[in-house]
Amino acid sequence: GRRYHDAYFSEFPGVWAQGDYAEQRASGGMVIHGRSDAVLNPGGVRIGTAEIYRQVEKVEQVVESVAIGQDWNGDVRVVLFVRLHDGLQLDEALRQHIRQVIRQYTTPRHVPAVIAQVSDIPRTISGKLVELAIRDVVHGLPVKNTDALANPEALDQFRDRAELKS
Repeated sequence: GRRYHDAYFSEFPGVWAQGDYAEQRASGGMVIHGRSDAVLNPGGVRIGTAEIYRQVEKVEQVVESVAIGQDWNGDVRVVLFVRLHDGLQLDEALRQHIRQVIRQYTTPRHVPAVIAQVSDIPRTISGKLVELAIRDVVHGLPVKNTDALANPEALDQFRDRAELKS
């Protein structure tokens, strides 16, 4: 029960917190806004990572992607990691194409400051992307509950990346 407690009761002692943003309406109804750890906040603008993923899915060279917010110069910058089809390499032309697609269908705030290639993206055993774990690795923080990951070794490629230092 310790991991269960740490996962759901550590943020607000005695209160269950799943990690979703929700709003209770005056009528008593609830509006679920989505995962709190999947919300980026560059320049104070809330962006759901799914808004970025929907656009990146339009880029045929990309198999899958994951976006995180990196603390940067007193703000947050959007960082996008992409896994490309076998044999493809991320070059500046493809980076610009990805940025153009995102900008065309969303806003300039959604456009990643950094786009980097990875060969694998960590997921939970149930198949969910682990944005929070990636963000922790990028920031040099310990990752909680790696036992829940199907491929914890994938986290290694997010550590100490040169393009995230400038």
